[in-house]
Amino acid sequence: MGQRRWPELDGQILSLYAMGLTTREIRGHLEEIYHTEVSPALISEVTDEVTDLVRAWQNRPLEPFYGVVFLDALYVKMRHEGRVENRAVYVALGVDLDGRKDVLGLWTSANEGAKFWLGVLTELRNRGVRDTYLAWVDGLKGFPQAIETVFPKTKVQLCIVHMIRASLNYVPWQDRRKVAADLKNGYRAATAEEAKRQLDEFEATWKKASGGGAAVAGAVGAGGAILRVPGGGAEGGTRPTRWSRCSCI
Repeated sequence: MGQRRWPELDGQILSLYAMGLTTREIRGHLEEIYHTEVSPALISEVTDEVTDLVRAWQNRPLEPFYGVVFLDALYVKMRHEGRVENRAVYVALGVDLDGRKDVLGLWTSANEGAKFWLGVLTELRNRGVRDTYLAWVDGLKGFPQAIETVFPKTKVQLCIVHMIRASLNYVPWQDRRKVAADLKNGYRAATAEEAKRQLDEFEATWKKASGGGAAVAGAVGAGGAILRVPGGGAEGGTRPTRWSRCSCI
């Protein structure tokens, strides 16, 4: 006969499991706190139920179309094969035409690479996604080509946050806050013409400053990635949209 279960104990087991503790460590912790022995079978039963729910969520059908899909990888400490290590957590966040956000899936790997992203994109297509206007990404080498392979009509937009961070690598620490604020004026512009004017002002202000020349070069290079969405008036025209701000995953 299995051990009796109650919700509080299940919650404690799941909390410890999420922290990366092993079955033996969970047993020891519960015995210390509750002064009761919990069998490994009970711990496995609780965690297996959640694993089934996570697997169902990860494999659920998706909408056929998203206005924007944000694709990024975060590095998180987690237990893998008996040891704690930094691993890449791949995140796909979709935004539909009504502005609703949905986490499409989470995947883990030892590090971030375009080849793994190709597998992620293929899985999204197999789960029902047929197309998206924009894929918002960082500057990972080979990433745009992976997206084009699976979704050839999707436009690739470099993440503004990543572009600003890249530009700030060339700026002295004491100037970074001011440089970042001036850069944002260009990225927040409603039209390409306004963005160009802001970029010219940025260049005039910072080009002669210490390290500013390199920052300007980075900003000018990034400035070529002006957001373009079909239907913006004249063919190839730029139009502001509700998706044109990237908080970065």
